Amino acid sequence: MKKKSLLYFTVSRLVEVYKDKFPEIVQMALRSDTLEQFKRLLRMYILQLSRSRRRALTKNQTMKVLPLHSAARRINRMLELEGISVRDFASNDEIKFESVGLLWQTLRKEDTEIKLDFMLDWYYLFEQLHATNYMVRSAVQAENERDHWPNGIDKNIFYERNGNRNFIQQLLIKKIEGRKKMNSRYRFEDGMSLTDKQRQVRAWWFDYQFQLTMAIRSADELNYFMGMTLSHQTMRILHTAERKGIPFFVTPYYLSLLSIRPFGYDDAAIRSYILYSAELVKEFGQIRAWEKEDDVRPGEPNAAGWLLPNNHSIHRRYPEVAIFIPDSKGRACGGLCAVCQRMYGFQQGRLNFDLEKLAPREDWNDRLSLLMAYFENDSQLRDILVTGGDALMSTNVTLKKILDAILGMAQRKKEANVHRPEGQKYAVIQRVRLGSRMPAYLPYRIDDELVALLRDFRDKAKQIGIKQFIIQTHFESPLEITLEVLTALRKIQEAGWMITNQQVFTVATSRRGHSAALRRMLNRAGILSYYTFSVKGFAENRALAVPNCRLMQEMQEEKIYGQLTAEVTDMLRKIAQSPENIVNDLDWLLDSCRLPFVATDRNVMNLPGIGKSMTFTTVAVLPDGRRVLYFTFDNGRFHSPVVAGLEGVYITESKSVADYLRQLECMGERAENYGSVWYYNQGKTETIADIFRYPRQESGITKELMNFKFPGCL
Repeated sequence: MKKKSLLYFTVSRLVEVYKDKFPEIVQMALRSDTLEQFKRLLRMYILQLSRSRRRALTKNQTMKVLPLHSAARRINRMLELEGISVRDFASNDEIKFESVGLLWQTLRKEDTEIKLDFMLDWYYLFEQLHATNYMVRSAVQAENERDHWPNGIDKNIFYERNGNRNFIQQLLIKKIEGRKKMNSRYRFEDGMSLTDKQRQVRAWWFDYQFQLTMAIRSADELNYFMGMTLSHQTMRILHTAERKGIPFFVTPYYLSLLSIRPFGYDDAAIRSYILYSAELVKEFGQIRAWEKEDDVRPGEPNAAGWLLPNNHSIHRRYPEVAIFIPDSKGRACGGLCAVCQRMYGFQQGRLNFDLEKLAPREDWNDRLSLLMAYFENDSQLRDILVTGGDALMSTNVTLKKILDAILGMAQRKKEANVHRPEGQKYAVIQRVRLGSRMPAYLPYRIDDELVALLRDFRDKAKQIGIKQFIIQTHFESPLEITLEVLTALRKIQEAGWMITNQQVFTVATSRRGHSAALRRMLNRAGILSYYTFSVKGFAENRALAVPNCRLMQEMQEEKIYGQLTAEVTDMLRKIAQSPENIVNDLDWLLDSCRLPFVATDRNVMNLPGIGKSMTFTTVAVLPDGRRVLYFTFDNGRFHSPVVAGLEGVYITESKSVADYLRQLECMGERAENYGSVWYYNQGKTETIADIFRYPRQESGITKELMNFKFPGCL
């Protein structure tokens, strides 16, 4: 008979396991009449265990002390903080640290409100305390886990998706025939035969405007185009989403990537992006901006201290870079990602899928000039990220106006420096980025006109000193890499733009080997991984969120096989200078260095109003098992002065480790394959890969900050 996992025990039954596995700790709780007495005994126990381990270490030099050291530090930290109250930096909720007291009460079988997940976290902490070493995963295991995940050009998946495409195209014929408001561009001529209609839809399929026009916009239509395969429970959630105003927008192309066969391939990583969770639907309407600096009031500095020209066009956290969101179709996307960090923007209607209303208005040119003036007249800004929404949702005409405006702004900023004395010059624009998920959602958007536009801008911008040109995209799974995608990516690279990727670490993508397989596939397509993001921790994302200990486990046990050496870093630096040759050059590098991928990305979390970090320590466990983490900041980059006044912040995770492991088991994973995840009690932010650093600035740049004012509170 299979042994029942601790994940499914009751609290009382787990306490019985404690008695067998950790009898000394249980006896300490039973002998202690007060919490202070229990705390004192626990400190002495850890100290004695540490001393005995050190004595053993002198006799056996191969013994590892890391598990004990990490666990002892965490327990001592919780003992020190017991009883204090702090504010969660994201939610502003008060948190009282009472992890030790609740453990003491539960071991004494006193009535408490704690859940099993709380006791499990302590159980594995004590197990770590007594462990002599970690189970080290081999390179063979890591390779097998990577190979487990298929990609979009695998033969069987390619054929299944051809079937999906044919099925969807037949339904598109009916949709076009049944449309009351006929689009003059996408309609059938009178008298066309079924064969002619099929031929016409197949031709239209590669037209990105057709894909946007025919995008699925309702729950019932989504189910219809998925062959009525969605469950009743899923449809109830989606119908509720519809009533609450959550938009649906899925292109026929992207929908064809999902498997609708009874025993098709595992598409959970991309399916979870278009099927909303019950938690998201419940919270929609009261979602807040996770990134506090995005909450802007006229005339007031944002949470990071920056004064902005308006509350929706420029987002800024750091001195050197700002996000530009144009008033155009770029406020829409090629699809709505369920985990979107700007979901509150869709909630407020600022971001939407009403493409006609998003077309630039007559006063757009004037506002564009004013917004460019913000970059031009700021002393530190040298990096502009055009995003949204999605930068490539703007038409080519609009995008050209934006790029021309950037070019003019950068030229004027550079020329103005000629008249500024040494020490008072402004940083000039060195990097231009376009943030887009269109290469994944709709690769047909990368048409020849867009490529020519990108090439022309790069050629002109290089002449005035701009050095870095990046399409910052977002692939979640190797399944999103199709032949159409590879063609689109190659066009961008041949135009001289580097492509980097940001992955969001959801439950589905956090499975063993998945992110490593994605990195490998991206590298073979000439894309360099930039960030792997932890999901923000508000309630709407609870279903998709992953505890940060898993992000650290992935970094230490899976990503490590693509670790950058000094030699590889040197080669990458040269490769990045010629994006048009990057596919062949990266292939050569991986093969010659015998690497599965190059781990150029950083595993990080976006801290509200502060920046990206993975430097944390676990300081408490809440009664429901969620961990409270104390984050400090990435010291490797230039921050707002607001950050300099902060020592660190407390962030509560949105789910327990145990709850996460149960989700994995529901997806067919074995929790024991992730056993060491409990042991990752702390983390450290990785240094940025050399190829992603800014070029060296010219001398004489002022240290003065402009457009800055300390906010009243953070």
